[in-house]
Amino acid sequence: MTEPIQAIPAAPPKSSWLRYLRPWPASLAARTAFVLILGLVVVQTLGLGIHTLDRNDLVRLAAVRVFSFRVMSMYRDLAETPVAERQARLALIPKPKGFTVEILPNLNSLFANLMPAPPPIRHSILLNMDGFPIPPELRPQHVHFGVDPETRREYTGLEMPDGTWLVISSRLPGPGEIQGTEFLIAFVMMTLLAAALTIWAVRRLTAPVRTLAAAAEALGRDVNAPPLPEDGPSEIAAAASAFNTMAARIRRFVDDRTLLLTAIGHDLRTPITRMRLRAEFMEDDDQRAKMLRDLDEMEAMVSATIAFGRIASPNEPVSPIDLAELLRTVLDEAGDAAPEIAEHLDYDGPDHWTVRVRPQAFKRALTNLVGNAIKYGNAAHVRLIRPARPGTSLRIEIADDGPGIPPEEMERVMQPFQRLETSRNRETGGVGLGLAIARDIARAHGGDLTLANRPEGGARVILTLPT
Repeated sequence: MTEPIQAIPAAPPKSSWLRYLRPWPASLAARTAFVLILGLVVVQTLGLGIHTLDRNDLVRLAAVRVFSFRVMSMYRDLAETPVAERQARLALIPKPKGFTVEILPNLNSLFANLMPAPPPIRHSILLNMDGFPIPPELRPQHVHFGVDPETRREYTGLEMPDGTWLVISSRLPGPGEIQGTEFLIAFVMMTLLAAALTIWAVRRLTAPVRTLAAAAEALGRDVNAPPLPEDGPSEIAAAASAFNTMAARIRRFVDDRTLLLTAIGHDLRTPITRMRLRAEFMEDDDQRAKMLRDLDEMEAMVSATIAFGRIASPNEPVSPIDLAELLRTVLDEAGDAAPEIAEHLDYDGPDHWTVRVRPQAFKRALTNLVGNAIKYGNAAHVRLIRPARPGTSLRIEIADDGPGIPPEEMERVMQPFQRLETSRNRETGGVGLGLAIARDIARAHGGDLTLANRPEGGARVILTLPT
């Protein structure tokens, strides 16, 4: 027997390390600018660090050279002075700030507590001393170096021709003293300038992406939206050309579908009319009545199908209307058509609110929604909710007092020719296109249509519109 094949467990999805970076910009322009500026800061920091280290070495070598020159200048001056006059001469020698100069009989008491000077400093001082012009007989026979780590002072002891020692100390500049604030200022200025240029360039480069997104949004609202200009860099022009080609194909598909539905509707109405005339000559009254009802239903289905197809090809221009007044008008017309439930029709919202829509198409959507609420819920409670802030959506809620809609059926009932048989049957009229037409009209305006159940009972239709 063969052993059953065990299923290989699926590998866990790979997650990008970028999602662990907080905060991580959301837009493409912000992410590109962030990465470029971050790379620029890193490169600037490394470059400034290398430059600072090189500059520190040069400044340190220059400081050692100046120190060596001053030491040998003082040494030669005192070595050429008679021994009896050296102390007086020492007091007259100009000493730079931070220098201490003294003549000691020996170095046992001083250099015993000092640390050896670093070899680079010692070698640099000796090299500069060898190049100093001084008679051979006056050159120091011995030189000692020491460093006091607490005071960070460097001591140089030179043996004079008479055996005494000239001790000169100075505090050599450290790394912190060599670096100046001008480097930090230059770094910040260069970084800010480069960041500004980077942001400007990224915004210019990503502007076509925003234009493409706006064009896609406009195409979703109006299939006859104007085409994109096919200019700019070759990649952008190619993307714009591809988008325009796609939009043209969508328009052609919509037009073909509209023409097809219109032709079918026109062709079907003629045989329906002939069948209606023939039914009138039927002798059986019951069969004649049933035939006429079937023909009425077929004609209603054909008319609704043609209307549904035309929604996808809006030719009506967009114009401003008073939405609050339109909602009240739809409720009044519904109340006139069904006086027995007029008291269950109410409106809640502002007295006036102007929006830009296609008036006839939008009125049809509202009429369908209010009609459904009345037909299946025996009421229509309309509420207009203004946007909470600029950029948010406008909401229209239409609630009824019916049994509601099962949650698992909410998406299906939005599809064309779909009906809930438990609460909607053929006797109530309609062919299952009211919600589909209303949702298509809402989406053609850039909005959407959703369903929900009310806690107190009944269904609620929520139509949103962008502001």
